Amino acid sequence: MRANQGAAGVDGQSIEEFEADLKNNLYKIWNRMSSGSYFPSPVRRVEIPKDVGTRPIGIATVADRVAQTVVKRRIEPELEKCFHPDSYGYRPGKSAKDALGVARKRCWRYNWVLDLDIKAFFDSIDWKLLLRAVRMHIDIPWVLLYIERWLKAPVQLPDGTLVNPEKGTPQGSVVSPVLANLFLHHAFDSWMKKNCPYIPFERYADDIICHCKTEAQALWLKDALERRFALCKLALHPDKTKIVYCKDDDRTGGYPEEKFDFLGYTFMARRSKNRWGKYFVNFCPAVSNTAAKEIRHVMRQWALHNRSDKSLDDLARMFNPVLRGWINYYGSFYKSAMYPTLRHFDRILVRWARRKYKRLEGHKRRAEAWLYAIMRRQPGLFAHWPLLQARVGW
Repeated sequence: MRANQGAAGVDGQSIEEFEADLKNNLYKIWNRMSSGSYFPSPVRRVEIPKDVGTRPIGIATVADRVAQTVVKRRIEPELEKCFHPDSYGYRPGKSAKDALGVARKRCWRYNWVLDLDIKAFFDSIDWKLLLRAVRMHIDIPWVLLYIERWLKAPVQLPDGTLVNPEKGTPQGSVVSPVLANLFLHHAFDSWMKKNCPYIPFERYADDIICHCKTEAQALWLKDALERRFALCKLALHPDKTKIVYCKDDDRTGGYPEEKFDFLGYTFMARRSKNRWGKYFVNFCPAVSNTAAKEIRHVMRQWALHNRSDKSLDDLARMFNPVLRGWINYYGSFYKSAMYPTLRHFDRILVRWARRKYKRLEGHKRRAEAWLYAIMRRQPGLFAHWPLLQARVGW
């Protein structure tokens, strides 16, 4: 809980405030859950921006998140035994980078991809079907009782209004990812294994891509999955679900859709170099424009140019953990696509230097030369500098 941080719920209690009287607070949760008298508080709904519109996130109270973690740790080992090996989301020992690596290799072997988008998945999960799936694997009465109560907990809207949902599970709660994985395991994974064992796929929560040999096979699969999801009271997004041609040097011709986004990466035809230094066109992933735009937005929110009270070493200590995290994830494949975004951070550093040092004020070129001189003297000061220096051969 502490590692994941998170905002306060409807009661306004933070993790720090909960820990101030930790023993008594944990005892209260244990006592209520053991006696069957535990009822969750309303879930506070907040809207976070996304590519188009906003995404609703449910924030439970700290006490409810602790209780959900208890249930998650109790049921997860049992559910892990049945989950499909190509399900990667929110599972121990699996990651988004694993899914991306497998998807990249399969795009080389299969000409077509069916990129699936389930419309409002977390808000559309049918409670009756979900609880039926839970009972197939879990027979612990108190677990079943509290999962049902969490599903039916009231939602507090931003204006303070309470509403009682009739379906769905709050995106952002501790137990929701496990329940969502279980629902899609029965709705999609098991169905694919039984009906289309020859079509491989990668699924990260509700982000799914399927690899097909022909366009006709992709069209057939799309129609079949529309019918399957309708039975599970889900719907494919008509505009975001698409069939993509994995174009490269060995695949001539064209198609209206020749790229797709998956887990913050864009898969498309790119110029690559083989081990002998020869260039070729390769269908592979690189950081998406949406992800790069979001990274630059976060950099601007730091307002680094206003921190003239800090030294360059201070800035490195403050921002290197975040920079390193971006590099470790988005630099895993075709890392050169990250360079323009990382150089944007250096431009912000130049602006910071012009505000901090009077001799650099009004002299952009001089400030750039000052920063590049420090790069050469201390190439490891910022996490991204070794990458950029290797790029230009310093």
